[in-house]
Amino acid sequence: MGYDISDYLSIDPIYGDIHDIDHLIKELHSRGMKLVLDLVVNHTSDGHQWFRESRKGKGNKYRDWYIWRKGKIVNGERTPPNNWTAHFGGSAWQYDETSEEYYLHLYTTSQPDLNWENPAVRTAVHSIMRFWLSRGVDGFRMDVINYISKPQDFPDGNPKLAFHIGSEYYGAGPKLHEYLRELGSILKEYNAFNVGEMPCVTDLGEVIKAVRHDRGELNMIFHFELHDIDHGSNGKFSPKKWALEELKRIVERWQTFMYDNGGWNALYLENHDQPRSINRYANASPKFAKQSAKMLATFIGCQAGTLFIYQGQELGMTNVPDTWGMEEYKDVDCLNHWKSLQAQTNDPSRLALACAEYQKKSRDNARTPMPWSSRGDFAPPGSPPSWMRMHPDYENGVNAEDEVADPDSVFHHWASVLIARKKFKEVLIYGEFKLLDRGNPNIFAFERRSGNERAMVACNFTQEEQRWFIENLESATEVVLSTHDRAKDFFRGNEIVLQPFEAWAISL
Repeated sequence: MGYDISDYLSIDPIYGDIHDIDHLIKELHSRGMKLVLDLVVNHTSDGHQWFRESRKGKGNKYRDWYIWRKGKIVNGERTPPNNWTAHFGGSAWQYDETSEEYYLHLYTTSQPDLNWENPAVRTAVHSIMRFWLSRGVDGFRMDVINYISKPQDFPDGNPKLAFHIGSEYYGAGPKLHEYLRELGSILKEYNAFNVGEMPCVTDLGEVIKAVRHDRGELNMIFHFELHDIDHGSNGKFSPKKWALEELKRIVERWQTFMYDNGGWNALYLENHDQPRSINRYANASPKFAKQSAKMLATFIGCQAGTLFIYQGQELGMTNVPDTWGMEEYKDVDCLNHWKSLQAQTNDPSRLALACAEYQKKSRDNARTPMPWSSRGDFAPPGSPPSWMRMHPDYENGVNAEDEVADPDSVFHHWASVLIARKKFKEVLIYGEFKLLDRGNPNIFAFERRSGNERAMVACNFTQEEQRWFIENLESATEVVLSTHDRAKDFFRGNEIVLQPFEAWAISL
């Protein structure tokens, strides 16, 4: 459905109109719920009136609302202003014949980047935010919000980077925090929430500037270190095997860093840009998928921060079947990579390897329709057409109707995780994090502590039974969570046996 906005103040007619949003806000608030909208303001659609005016010529008043630059002449040939690459492949610059200049697009050519150096652009964005906040919207998820500031000399990026060349300059640009404070002040006026998507930033100093509680910028961010764990040396669609030790390192780094520096974590394993977590971090085979989903829910649900659950994750949905051919894929990132690879080689083994990586990592894995029942119905007649076809697992119990009726379902385990986070919030949501048994290659265990409250969490990340020896294990005072309905008496002695993909949390 694209990710480019042609009108920030209207609703696409296939979903309704502004009155439907007003009604939705009213009904949500009456139920004690809140509505957060996606704010996409690093770029617009090339169909937005601002850009249509901008490309009319250098004298147009909207010209400076976007990033236009002359190209270079190299060996008599016209080339882009620098070597930055777009995130879906190719140059980040598109030549416009009409105005004889290049415009910047960090994503597709239909998504031109706004020029935040222009005060008029920032004023327009602030006006958009106030428009929605004044209607009762409770906050925003801010799309790639860390990209809004670019160095105005637009230097060449490091060509040795495997992908996203140039991101070292715009990942946390020179005026980023100035712009974020402007957004934060508006949110503060309305006591509104925000979470910023923040890819391509590895400097924790820049991260904490954006999220530290006294900075007035972002409440929290979505970082990508955990989700780059399976990206190979040649980018996302190159293979990489990872060990549990690496997962432990990443989780410990973010859990302790935010706690120690006045920041706050956004916890997520899935979203619309990531494959399904069961495939990525556990085992999606029919034998282990359900158990894997419960283990991962316990794993992420017992960490400090605000928990984000993506549609279908609470049902234990998995990646698209490996029997689906390339004709099933819609993701521009995946399709551009496939097109580029086909231009380079016709080697069947290389092409097959790439297809295997798409099935593991394509964004389409998270974009199959939400299965509401075993009948396969997605929405009432007259609703917007679905983006892709239904994952066939809806016939095998992975649908909302069947799982709500089954007390042993992934859905009900997720419910127990949310209940536990409320009941034990001081220790599970706000407590300190301590990694346990760091060198264990199979079990991810950690302790949470807040004052006199303590909780221990253990997750078996393998499909084999694991015997775990714990020196001086204290007796459990209460079983907080268990994928296998363990009673308190189970946690006696210094050796505990965890079944494949078993997980539990106990208070001590």
